[in-house]
Order: sequence, then structure tokens, then C-alpha cells
Amino acid sequence: MDLFEIKVEIPAARVEETDIVLLELGQEGWSLLEDVIAKRAWVVGIFQTEAEARSRWTELRPLLPEAPGAEPALRALADADWRDSYKAHFKAWRFGRLHWVPVWERDSYDLPAGDEVLWLDPGLAFGTGNHETTRLCVERLAALDEELAASGKSRAGLEVVDAGCGSGILALSAAKLGFRNILGFDNDPEAVRVSEENAQLNALSGRVEFLVGDLVSGLKGRSADVLLANILADVLIRFAGELVGAVAPGGTLILSGVLAAENTQVRAAFSEAAPGWPVSYRVMGEWSDVVLTRPA
Repeated sequence: MDLFEIKVEIPAARVEETDIVLLELGQEGWSLLEDVIAKRAWVVGIFQTEAEARSRWTELRPLLPEAPGAEPALRALADADWRDSYKAHFKAWRFGRLHWVPVWERDSYDLPAGDEVLWLDPGLAFGTGNHETTRLCVERLAALDEELAASGKSRAGLEVVDAGCGSGILALSAAKLGFRNILGFDNDPEAVRVSEENAQLNALSGRVEFLVGDLVSGLKGRSADVLLANILADVLIRFAGELVGAVAPGGTLILSGVLAAENTQVRAAFSEAAPGWPVSYRVMGEWSDVVLTRPA
């Protein structure tokens, strides 16, 4: 059965604000594609019917920070065409010994001995980890893995929690790195379903527990050695107490989904919620992370 793609170019200067709009919507059906070199960007939606595509565009258009200069292009799209249209935008990348690779490169990708790979499918609705917010988190996780290896500490007994798991990429990356006690939760049942599909794609079914939950129910009773939360800054700040309270002594709290311009505000909120915890941050493009370590 054909799908329907609706695609419209947006001003490159409005990518950041458009990205926030799509994140707040949950990106259901919508993606933001950007050619950094050519300084061009597009909003793309994939839907079951032409009527749904037109209706969803009518809903989205007034939410965009600037009206596109042209009407969107609409076309019928076979499933194979849909997947092929994303290949130009999702590339393999790595950090440390973990590689994130599109599934179509499974037969050709040269994986160094001793490294691990997480196969990613752009056909799954929640993306492939290329977004800066996801990369900030997984690079922190991979760096932590390197620290544990250098110190000779085991990962097997450590509890990892991925709060707001989306596609499950962070939780599944932890599994690939050798962590064993891993939980991912999201308040969207569709996100949990996609996470489980990604687990199956990587032969990790059953290695990670995925469940439906919010930042109250999902964190209740948790004492995570590594707590990852790739969520928008205002939500992180609102639930700072719950997030801090779910970190075990000596544990690490990794926050992302934070615009670089919001980093100072987020660090201030969490420094107040967790006085005395060392804090660091990094910036990647328009986005940033915040990392806190609970004293042992």
C-alpha cells in the first residue's frame, strides 16, 4: 500500500525553532531534514492517506515559526521509496567502541574487531539518533563506558534508566555496551512499541525492559547508577526533584534536549535541586547537555 509524503522547504534560519515545534508534537509522522552545507531544510511528513497528509499539514502550518515560502509538495510514496528517500540524510557515526549504523549498511559496514554496533531503521517513526540531543547523550554514555573499562569496574550490576525513551536508542546503546539492568520508559505507547521493534532489529529483545510511564511513575522507587533524560528543558526543570531523587549514590544524571541558550537555566535549576553535585555541560550546534554526579 502506498503512503503519502508531504514535503515543504523552510527557512534555514528557522530550523532550531521548527525543531522545537516538532519535538513538542512528539514528531508523530513528521521529520526535519537539514542540509547543513547547502543551508537548506525541509519538514517532511509520511502519512497513510492523502487526506491525512493534507489535514496534518493544515494543523502544523500555523505552529511553525515562519510560514514556508511555497506550498508543500505531495506525492504517493511506495514503502521502498520512503525508505530510500531517507538514506541521504542518515549516515553511520561512532563514538568510542559503539557505532550507530543504518540497517541498509548491515552487509557492507566494516566493524572493527571488539566494537559494537546498533542497527537503526529510518522506517521506524522516532528517528535514528542523528539528532544532536541524542548524540550528546550517547556520547556521554560511551565515555562513561570507557571510564568504567579503564577502572576495571563491571557494568553488569549497574542500573541504567532511559527516561522518555522515544526510539529506545539510549537504552539499547547501553545494552550494546554491556550494561545489563536497563529500563526504558515513555508516556507514549507508540514510542514503547518502536523501542521494542528496535530491540528486535538488534537481537536485544528481552535485554531491556520497556514500559509506558511518565517522570513520576517511571522513576518511582528507582535508584539508577546512570539516568538518561533526553527531554525538553522546561520538562526537565519541572521534574528536577524526581530526576535527582532517582539517582543512586555515586550515580550519573545525563540530561539533554536542552537548547544552548537554556543551559544556564537548567544548570541553575539542577544545582538547586542537587546542591554539591558536580556539574558539567557540552554544546553541540544549537543544543547542549547537562551532567551531574551524585556524591558516593
